[in-house]
Amino acid sequence: QVQLVESGGGLVQAGGSLRLSCAASGSIAGINSMAWYRQAPGKQRELVARITSIGSTIYADSVKGRFTISRDNTKNTVYLQMNSLKPEDTAVYYCYAWDGRRDYWGQGTQVTVSS
Repeated sequence: QVQLVESGGGLVQAGGSLRLSCAASGSIAGINSMAWYRQAPGKQRELVARITSIGSTIYADSVKGRFTISRDNTKNTVYLQMNSLKPEDTAVYYCYAWDGRRDYWGQGTQVTVSS
């Protein structure tokens, strides 16, 4: 089992920045990729960014150039640096991990961007 705990969400004005953190614990040795997803009210959950164990990354087109995903394997933590935030980035952001057999999700953290 893997437990994921997110932190760092909040309210920010458009153009501002936030950094989300996701701390992993439990059976973390098998974790391959980790990612951030988000879900806005009335919309489906969507992939924001993903990073593999060797540091390969992918981003949703809507966040490219503004968001950066990174991981610190010594702290078992993945980060999402979000810059130039827009109101349309408002959503609950979820941390995700995959160990090759099953998915794990965090409880989510709210990000609200005011215009």
